[in-house]
Amino acid sequence: MADNVTSLFRSTAAHSPSMAALARESDGTGPVDFCIPCNPYFPTPAMMDTMAARLRDIITYYPSSADTITAELCNLLQLPPQAVAMGNGSTELITWIDHLLVRESLAVPVPTFGRWTDQPMETGKRVDMFPLQESSGFNLDLAQYAEFIRARGTRVAVICNPNNPDGGFLHKHALVQFMDAMADLDLIIIDESFLEFADAEAEPSVVQEAMIRPNVIVLRSLGKNFGLHGIRFGYMVANPSLAGRVRSMLPKWNLNAFAEYVVFMLKEHGQEYMQSLHQVRRDRLDMASQLSSLPGLTVYPSQGNFLFVRLPVGAEGTVVRDRMLTEHRILVRECGNKIGSSSRFLRLVVRPQVDVRRLVSGLEQVLYGTRRGAAVPELGTGTNYSSGTAAVDRLVSATNGGGMPGLAAQALGTGMPGLAAAAAAGTGMPTPMQAPMQAPVPMQMPAAMQSGGAGMQMPAAMTAQSYGGAGQSYGGAGQSYGGMQMQQQPMQQQPQQVPQPQIPQPQMQQPPIPQQPQPQSMGRQPMNQQQPTPSGVPARNGLTAAQVRGTTGPGLAPAPATGWPAAQSWPNAAGMGQAG
Repeated sequence: MADNVTSLFRSTAAHSPSMAALARESDGTGPVDFCIPCNPYFPTPAMMDTMAARLRDIITYYPSSADTITAELCNLLQLPPQAVAMGNGSTELITWIDHLLVRESLAVPVPTFGRWTDQPMETGKRVDMFPLQESSGFNLDLAQYAEFIRARGTRVAVICNPNNPDGGFLHKHALVQFMDAMADLDLIIIDESFLEFADAEAEPSVVQEAMIRPNVIVLRSLGKNFGLHGIRFGYMVANPSLAGRVRSMLPKWNLNAFAEYVVFMLKEHGQEYMQSLHQVRRDRLDMASQLSSLPGLTVYPSQGNFLFVRLPVGAEGTVVRDRMLTEHRILVRECGNKIGSSSRFLRLVVRPQVDVRRLVSGLEQVLYGTRRGAAVPELGTGTNYSSGTAAVDRLVSATNGGGMPGLAAQALGTGMPGLAAAAAAGTGMPTPMQAPMQAPVPMQMPAAMQSGGAGMQMPAAMTAQSYGGAGQSYGGAGQSYGGMQMQQQPMQQQPQQVPQPQIPQPQMQQPPIPQQPQPQSMGRQPMNQQQPTPSGVPARNGLTAAQVRGTTGPGLAPAPATGWPAAQSWPNAAGMGQAG
């Protein structure tokens, strides 16, 4: 496996090779899986034995129609079948939602589940990406998100709760307020694929709200909750008109016989399912505590069945991933190919304590070992393996956030535009001090660069490709920091008898500040005469990666707020059977 591990990751269209592919490259058994977020405690061993005994019948005969399987699921969940559509995994539902209901543009916070960015871009829609800030723990501010949507005139909004990969959580009352304020949008999608693992609120789901609103869809996953990704089943809940439009496009037998068998056996195993969720929540706390003990590793709070971690300064996520797999037979999710993330971040699935101890032991050896090829190289030795944030960290820090001696002075002396602009803008660059001239004067780097780059003005020579990585519009991995070689240039030593000269302050002009759109309220916007973009054409010439990070392209105006779409034609679902 060691010789083929890198090619396995590069040859797959997904973020990681499948467990079947990994098993084929080894002795037939896969690694310990900290990559795919599923429930490790469900189905129970007894349920697995029952399915194994029925395997021949399950794979021999046709399943029932999707309507029959959906009716059984709705009976279990106390939902009206008219408001539900079941898909062959949530990805099938995302695909049809995009084709049928996304007219021209979609807004989504990043980083998040990749299909919410990739699917609409594949069909020519404009995707407005709202970057979650590392400095705020990747928390989503709904008021700022609403202003972002208004400023860009986006017609569809997506929120994942909890978010993937960071596990950020939003309370139900905040989501309801957001849906009220955005009632004039074409569509609001709340992806609750991981909500069953949350314990921050007793009843966090907005499913009941979705059934009585004409422009809200809630997406739920069964494979993640039930630990059965291979079966491929998920469902959406919406007003019967919306659900019916999606349901009418799905194949009659889009659900397989395994999905039918699991749905019909769930009513007998509700207690075991609830116990599995409680165990995952307990394991999440224990796993976060153990990972937090590793020096330099940051663990973000999560309400999902996974933890988002930032590796220590200098660590390369791809090196950590490959070594964990080849040396310790542990598969982790490196997040360098997620828009809005970098190779310095990993998503680690919550697993039983015995597996977590093995994970922590492997990370200790990979991150802090002294063998050749260590993921955290000795500073100053350099490495040929560079990507995203980690490469920036190595260039600007000789110790953890300490700064590289003489780098700022060189930048000011040689006229590097980005660092000079940062100094002129007052981002933390200290002014030159009077000092003896026997040696170069160390200077502190701007605070924004020491912390890894959130909100930093990049040098002009650095394009989106040097910051984000090939093929990524924001924050990906795979490219070095502009390809620049920065070397310290010593200053000339002055004779002892010469009085100490005053070092003049460089005169620099304030860089022009791009005009930002004025934040607008979360309420409805005035009408205008702008016509919608034809289907399949990138709306309003699209957005560049720089524009995604905070500027608005020319001619980009808010779309008309026309109220709820065709409100008079929507059936009233308020009188339908409500879940208890």
